[in-house]
Amino acid sequence: MFDGEFEAAFCAVRPPGHHAEPRQMMGFCFAGSAAIAAMWAVEEGHARRVAVIDFDVHHGNGTQAAFWSRPELFFGSIHKAPLYPNTGHPHERGEHDNIRNAPFGAGISAQAWRDLAEESLLGPLDAFAPDLLVISAGFDAHRDDPLGAGPVTEEDFAWITDRLVDIARRHGQGRLVSLMEGGYDLDALARSAAAHVRALLDA
Repeated sequence: MFDGEFEAAFCAVRPPGHHAEPRQMMGFCFAGSAAIAAMWAVEEGHARRVAVIDFDVHHGNGTQAAFWSRPELFFGSIHKAPLYPNTGHPHERGEHDNIRNAPFGAGISAQAWRDLAEESLLGPLDAFAPDLLVISAGFDAHRDDPLGAGPVTEEDFAWITDRLVDIARRHGQGRLVSLMEGGYDLDALARSAAAHVRALLDA
């Protein structure tokens, strides 16, 4: 990626990672893979400003904790609330105003989810201008998922992927890494992941 061989990558990994905090494991997560990737890119000199966008239905408390005092790192999350781990309130902004949380309640429509993502995450992400974008791609906000029961379908995951690719190309030469997080209905997970990857390929 940093040598120009390819722009984007999707990592279908398990277990997920975004709940793992710097000093404890949580919520099926042993290591915060998205946070580790972002910090590695900065500390190795591959990127100056790295963002993680998390659209899992659960808040990525581990990524937020790792980024809290790091001005060169940005974390944005759209997630259902109240729901485990009961973090990710809008007032949680980080020491350098580098955190954005967009919680939504039960019963929100897919269009309202898109509008919330656009206003609360994508606008601030664009202003942050990352030269590397990491996605915590959780698909348990799908309306068929038994744990999340969110408002969206695979078409909405494709939409947000398209928007994130646009931002990655505008600021970081298209450099984007997507890491799978949650997703617990196998059919919905398969359809959503396929739509996400097609959007990465077609953008």
